[in-house]
Amino acid sequence: MSKFEELGVRKDFIRGLEELKIVTPTEIQKKVIPILLEKNTDLVGQAQTGTGKTAAFGLPLLQTIDPQFNHIQALILCPTRELGQQVAKQLFKYTKYSEKVFTEAVFGGAPIDQQIASLQRPTHIVVATPGRLIDLIEREAIDLTEVTTLVLDEADEMLSMGFKDELDQILNALSSVENKWLFSATIPEGIDLIVKKHLSKDAIHVKVGGKDVVNKKIQHQFLVCDESNKFYVLTEFLKTEKNNRGVIFCKTKVATQKLTKQLIAKNVLADCIHGDLQQRERDKAMRAFKNKAVQILVATDVAARGIDIEGLSYVVHYQLPENEEYYTHRSGRTARAGKEGTSIAIINPNEVKQIRKYEKYLSISFREIKAR
Repeated sequence: MSKFEELGVRKDFIRGLEELKIVTPTEIQKKVIPILLEKNTDLVGQAQTGTGKTAAFGLPLLQTIDPQFNHIQALILCPTRELGQQVAKQLFKYTKYSEKVFTEAVFGGAPIDQQIASLQRPTHIVVATPGRLIDLIEREAIDLTEVTTLVLDEADEMLSMGFKDELDQILNALSSVENKWLFSATIPEGIDLIVKKHLSKDAIHVKVGGKDVVNKKIQHQFLVCDESNKFYVLTEFLKTEKNNRGVIFCKTKVATQKLTKQLIAKNVLADCIHGDLQQRERDKAMRAFKNKAVQILVATDVAARGIDIEGLSYVVHYQLPENEEYYTHRSGRTARAGKEGTSIAIINPNEVKQIRKYEKYLSISFREIKAR
């Protein structure tokens, strides 16, 4: 009996998992899958990025779908186009050896008419960004009357991106669905309010322990230098990584653009991604990064959740994020799928206190390294 079979996952899905080399369930999967397979329920699942939340809700979700019933039976909300496409792709891979379950991803930044046409085909699961879903509802171009399960994936990120009103509208419209599953890396006050307002008072809460909120396979480091010396320190670090690939985070669009130009001038294969890019430009940058034509991606926090590429060796915080949650999301780009990775912050002397806050808030420890 496989470990996933012990959790109640069907053999045809397990075969798909094995082909993806997913054999041992993660902590969140062990805790969540049996609960969601047992009965209709509302659930709040808290675990860091990169811990397999997609399979934690995706496998039970797929087992609730009736492939013979050609109506939308489940809705998954995601903060970004990239994450939505990634979730849809994963569900497709899980069903390689099962009866076909059809998933459609809909999101802003792409022609809505094409997405409306796609929804005319048999569709069992819709993965949507909140804004585009509201557009489709207002056009009466999507039928959600048969939906029995609503999943909010990366709920804290949807809130931080300003989707509170859209989430309220969607949750009000689907208030009678049998299952509402909310997954989030963190549970800030805004998420707590959504849970109290829209989920059952008997909702089950599952948390991968406080001390596991940040992936244990990530080495956290920081290096102190003057602002004027930052770029030199960064290039020295990149030399130590040689052919390894990673993501460098800045706080603003202007900073990402400037740093990308500086790296290219040093013959580093770099590109940038930020919230103001046209969708086709974002897609082009992500495609180049995935295809290894680009070695380093410079990104803002808005772009962080859409970056899910295996084998990234490191994350660099060239500018510290606005809050602790974003540190978690950024760092979670590395050390995915059981691999190890490095998260390094290049900071000025005044920011050391911020590192100490991260240690306390996230229950992690940083190692200080010295510039060469």
